[in-house]
Amino acid sequence: MVEAAFDAAGLVGHRYRADDFYEVGREKIREYARAVQDFHPAHWTEDAAGEVGYTGLIAPTTFLSTVAMLANRRLLETVITGYDMFVRTDQVFEMYRPVLTGDRLVSDVELSSVRRIAGKDLLTITNTFIDQAGAVVQIMHTTVVGITSDDVDAGISDTIERVIMSGLDATARAANAPADELLARDPDSETPAALSSISRTRFPRTAVRFEDITVGDELPARTVHLTRGDLVNYAGVSGDANPIHWHDEIAALAGLPDVIAHGMLTMGLGAGFVTGWLGDPGAMIRYGVRLSNYTVIEAASAGSIEFTGRIKSVDPETRTAVVVIVAKSVGRKVFGLATADIRPA
Repeated sequence: MVEAAFDAAGLVGHRYRADDFYEVGREKIREYARAVQDFHPAHWTEDAAGEVGYTGLIAPTTFLSTVAMLANRRLLETVITGYDMFVRTDQVFEMYRPVLTGDRLVSDVELSSVRRIAGKDLLTITNTFIDQAGAVVQIMHTTVVGITSDDVDAGISDTIERVIMSGLDATARAANAPADELLARDPDSETPAALSSISRTRFPRTAVRFEDITVGDELPARTVHLTRGDLVNYAGVSGDANPIHWHDEIAALAGLPDVIAHGMLTMGLGAGFVTGWLGDPGAMIRYGVRLSNYTVIEAASAGSIEFTGRIKSVDPETRTAVVVIVAKSVGRKVFGLATADIRPA
């Protein structure tokens, strides 16, 4: 394990641009919104999206995590090869422009840091999503723990091979222009793409006014129910095919008490909890979550997660506020620390 840690640390700064652009589809937005139980009308109909100022359906906050999985595959499968699997621990989304139907985005991928804590390697991957004009739409920082065969049952790899989806390593290629032809900047240039200013300058059309919120205000609580069917649906929609989320035997071999909900699914539910209260999905400009526990989903009954939130701070100069989000399942905190930066009207 020491060798793997040394090799990973030596790869910090490794970066590339994904081979192909990702075109955001109308039905994919709806599929993802359904998977994270986000029923804000702006994710579903153009008329509702137009009422809050968008020219097409707006993607839910965590939507681009699905695109990051595609872009990061090369890094995880051919560059960082010292691990048998990865477990997500932290996720940060920085939003600079709403993601809308028809956007063509490419991702720059970078292994931005490696830390060793309590004998484990924590690796942070940064995805920078860039639109057709060369502006940064969103930056995502994903921190995972590298897991080796020393940490799990020796038979887990063979069992995973037996149950995992066929053709998982196949990478679809679009028949259109490759990613680099869409953008104005050279992907190898040291000059970073400019951050879009839209999310911080557009007039938010929220149901909540900045003048009406104060530190300590609580958001209306929301309880979400999850079944095994929800987990299978999310796995298919998101591309996260890790069988610990749907296969009892794999979950047991990984040392888990039962099948568990995807961490990113839980984060998506938490984001929707906040944006549903806000009334404008594009009024969240940052979302960060540290996972501290998991949500067990038994085969015989649904699991549940209760979300609560309160206003932690307000900034009159920028007219922004920070919401602290708490997620609990059977009395245990699922989020160690979760915050959302918002821009009420």
